[in-house]
Amino acid sequence: MEKSRFITAEEMAKDLCVSKAHAYKLIRKMNDELESKGYLTIAGRVSRKYYEERFYGVR
Repeated sequence: MEKSRFITAEEMAKDLCVSKAHAYKLIRKMNDELESKGYLTIAGRVSRKYYEERFYGVR
């Protein structure tokens, strides 16, 4: 199955071994960062590319 361009809170919670509520807080923070850079965001989801860059240093 092909991965979506966006990661959800549920998927992030499993990946990071945190609660779903904490994953939503992380998504909100990353979306705020992206909005401050002028990007459009989707509530409850964040770009998989940006997530991997912020957590794993992958570019």
